[in-house]
Amino acid sequence: MEWLMTEETRNGTLVLEFILEGYPVAEHLKILFFLLHLLAYLASLMGNMLIITITCVDHRLQTPMYFFLSTFSFVECCFITTAIPQLLTIILSGRQKIPFGVCFSQAFVYLVVGATGFFLLAALSLDRFLAICKPLHYPTIMSPRMCFLLVTVCLFLGFLFMASPVVMLSKTFYCGPNIIPHFFCDFGPLANLSCSETRSIEMLFFTLAVIVLFASFLIAIFAYSNIVVTIVRLPSARERQRAFSTCSSHLIVLSLMYGSCAFIYLKPKQRSRVDTNREAALVNMVVTPLLNPVIYTLRNKQVHQALRDALSRLQLHRYQRRKAPFL
Repeated sequence: MEWLMTEETRNGTLVLEFILEGYPVAEHLKILFFLLHLLAYLASLMGNMLIITITCVDHRLQTPMYFFLSTFSFVECCFITTAIPQLLTIILSGRQKIPFGVCFSQAFVYLVVGATGFFLLAALSLDRFLAICKPLHYPTIMSPRMCFLLVTVCLFLGFLFMASPVVMLSKTFYCGPNIIPHFFCDFGPLANLSCSETRSIEMLFFTLAVIVLFASFLIAIFAYSNIVVTIVRLPSARERQRAFSTCSSHLIVLSLMYGSCAFIYLKPKQRSRVDTNREAALVNMVVTPLLNPVIYTLRNKQVHQALRDALSRLQLHRYQRRKAPFL
């Protein structure tokens, strides 16, 4: 964590740790609030892990689209794990202390993983565009090597765009107070606590956030607008319905993610009200990752069939194991 600490912090004279205030909850509702978020967290993990598992075990789902979906599910698991376990701890124990370097490391991982998720959605949009609008060229273009390359580029771009503002903010002067009115270390609350002039860093972060959100959003809009035009021209009503069903799922996820993140981060001045950001972050961190696997599985017949086949194989395997001792 040495690279994340300021000169003043290394000298031991200023802020060495932050205190996460958490989310305001009435005392008699703490247990209920804890259980609800614990169930949502476990359901999100299980749902996203289900997508990853079923993609790996069923050869029919080993296609570029499901490769991107399973990678996105893995990123979602990492995304919620950066903050939700901490939120659960804060709900039970109250305020929580977090070391200076760990706090900035959490902000770094959260923002890099989040940006990577948006680039993955853009890659998924391009995959759908090629599959529907350029079906003859699709197998050649979307080779396994190209899919792996796109995922690598998404991760690299997420790191490239989010690393510099977090590192620059970590090197500013923190003289107190050290209470963060949030349930995890995010860029805005940390910028609010800095005693240095952070306007240039906030503007840099705002610019990079705009680039990440709007670049991936424009790619998605380009892809799906062309997809809609192509779908309308399809001769078969069944083909149109199938294509619309797949794309509408992706568009729902896009709307949820872009809406919440635009509300939180697309503000030139990060010293805005943190309360509203905290509520939006809760939606972005809890609700959206929970809905993603539900949207993708409930509206996808291929996943339904793959799950049914997997359950049938599991039941057959258990039956054979019970019958084995008598053979």
